[in-house]
Amino acid sequence: MPTIIIESWPLEKERKKDVIKKITDIFTGYGIPKEAVTVIIHESSLDNWGSGGEVHSEKFKDKVK
Repeated sequence: MPTIIIESWPLEKERKKDVIKKITDIFTGYGIPKEAVTVIIHESSLDNWGSGGEVHSEKFKDKVK
């Protein structure tokens, strides 16, 4: 059944639980059993992530802990 892979910078433990639950809920809304839904979160350090020519550890330093 569905495997959802999320690429993200580090998330807090509680936020991960919430993301996994909400994504699972979307699929169960389509009749897929929750046990069949797999969510994988790949986290990259903000130093290893960038956009617009900027490293995210600098670009989002005031927004992310």
